Amino acid sequence: MKKLSLLSALLFVAGISHSQTTWIVDKAHSNIGFSVSHMVISETEGNFKDFDALVSSKAEDFDGADVEFTAQVASIDTDNAKRDEHLKGDDFFNAAKYPQIKFKGKIKKTGTKYQLVGDFTMRDVTKKVTFDVKYNGTIKDPWGNIKSGFKINGTVNRQDYGLKWGALTEAGGAVVGDEVDIVCNVELQKKA
Repeated sequence: MKKLSLLSALLFVAGISHSQTTWIVDKAHSNIGFSVSHMVISETEGNFKDFDALVSSKAEDFDGADVEFTAQVASIDTDNAKRDEHLKGDDFFNAAKYPQIKFKGKIKKTGTKYQLVGDFTMRDVTKKVTFDVKYNGTIKDPWGNIKSGFKINGTVNRQDYGLKWGALTEAGGAVVGDEVDIVCNVELQKKA
């Protein structure tokens, strides 16, 4: 009987230490942004207003955590309605036909450095990507919620995903650059 009780207790503890923790994105305190070269001399910035993310982690430091992210293309906002409509059209995202941008992958930790590695999908084209991640820590907020913060940086080439519109300036430079810098500030909340 003692052996059975001890075995049950060990299995229970092992189950707790290997259980998944689910985290949801706190949209009010997160931003999914990007910037791209404009006319060679400046940067145009924007973000997606409608997005969602789910993170499942066995480790407290998020090493090996599974990450799923979706942004609704129609929610793109560059502070210019005419430009936003152009970006939603077929020259760029074609929001009507390809309504979502998706990422599915893992957080990987090497020493003190983190990376987000996985499949990034736009316009139904999927490519492997690696983004740098800064893990800002985990805290309990004044209302008892457990929160974790991250800053994510990476670059994708829009041409690789079929966003091929282009024009040249008089000097021969691209009106819109091919390299798109992605900068995300993400606050996650532990799901109750």
